[in-house]
Amino acid sequence: MTRTSHTFADLAPGQSATITRVVTAEDLYVFAHVSGNLNPLHLPGSPGHNGHDDPPAPSMWIGSLFSAVLGNLLPGPGTLYEGQTLRFKGRAHVGDTLTVHVEVVEKRPPQTVVLATIVRRGDEVIAEGVAEVRPPAEHAEVADTELPGITVARHRHVERLLVACRDLPPMRTAVVAPEEENALLGAVAGGHAGLIVPILIGNAARIRATAAACGTDLSGCEIEDVASDDAAAARAVEMVRQGSAATLMKGHLHTDTLLRHVVKSDGGLRTARRISHVYVLDAPSMPELLLVTDAAINIAPTLDDKVDIVQNAIDVALSLGIVLPKVGILAAVETVNPKMPSTLDAASLSKMAERGQITGGIVDGPLAMDNAISLLAARNKGLTSKVAGRADILVAPNLEAGNILAKEFTFVAQAEGAGLVVGAQVPILLTSRSDGELSRLFSCAVAVLFMHWKTTGRSALAPKAAA
Repeated sequence: MTRTSHTFADLAPGQSATITRVVTAEDLYVFAHVSGNLNPLHLPGSPGHNGHDDPPAPSMWIGSLFSAVLGNLLPGPGTLYEGQTLRFKGRAHVGDTLTVHVEVVEKRPPQTVVLATIVRRGDEVIAEGVAEVRPPAEHAEVADTELPGITVARHRHVERLLVACRDLPPMRTAVVAPEEENALLGAVAGGHAGLIVPILIGNAARIRATAAACGTDLSGCEIEDVASDDAAAARAVEMVRQGSAATLMKGHLHTDTLLRHVVKSDGGLRTARRISHVYVLDAPSMPELLLVTDAAINIAPTLDDKVDIVQNAIDVALSLGIVLPKVGILAAVETVNPKMPSTLDAASLSKMAERGQITGGIVDGPLAMDNAISLLAARNKGLTSKVAGRADILVAPNLEAGNILAKEFTFVAQAEGAGLVVGAQVPILLTSRSDGELSRLFSCAVAVLFMHWKTTGRSALAPKAAA
């Protein structure tokens, strides 16, 4: 886009320019970094927001919005500030849409222009003042500068969850077929971190050979020698049923080999609820944890299946301290279309949540991906629900969509992911065979926190309403 500058001679009282801006959590983090203002009142996820779910934006951040109008539109590129007065009359919170308006009120020779400056939220004046600027001396046509992207932080939530587990007892965990480096190192790391007590079930010779190859000490680790992956999965499930293990962890074997024994009607770990997989993602570009489901188990879930999938994901979110999880039911569009079954399912799930058939969270859909996680996209589409632009949980219409979505976050957005299967008698740490040590450690932490929530009814994390 090209911007046109206005000289002193071009300007006259009454001329004005306006922009709109949605307050996002990223704005608050960036302002904190740039200004050094670390007041927790203004940081998403911090306590003390005066009863409001979302933090207020710092007043000086609001005041800085005037420069976007002055420098881009009126007078435009080349404008220099000479002075600015400000008075703040209200607060703007994450999610609010602000209107930023400037209007020429006076010209002072030789080159000073005085403009009234106002920020409104709806009809309410949030800030007002007077700007004195020096407009450019000559006309110019200036193309917008493409700025480099900013990554606010990287995987801060992994550490937060690990810290929350320090006072919780480790879980005896049957690790199935840890005969590959990543699988073995993840289990051993979970043991060293005090998250789990790993019981290694598989080919003992291969397990020890893998440990030797990567220089890992297995002292203190229990090892059960079995002949095959299938036998390892059967033995792990048996140990949980006997009470000698609290949970399962997938090693280097196919998912269906493990789950076949979990869901078998005789001797398995089934409950009345359908099992489903939840990815817990810590993405640098997202202010809070994001949950994606189902990306690993239910290939083409029915509406009944999706009820359990949604409820399972809400339970995981509650265990992670998200007080009232916001669930976005994804489709290609955000309107109900009888020709698109995913939109009909989404509408049904939303209504079922309203009627108490799904509990613990707020469910809305159908939502397209953009307006599920972007406040700006939601506002542009005219969506004003409590979920649009704020989703903590994304529910995919089928496994293919969910798997693609989760892997895009992992490999394109550089998210770290934890994988957990819920709906069985115990949580199951189900990660990809390509996952590294940190991802498996992250999964251990999520499993410990979920088990704590399941047994006590409360989260070990401080209550956290996602921005």
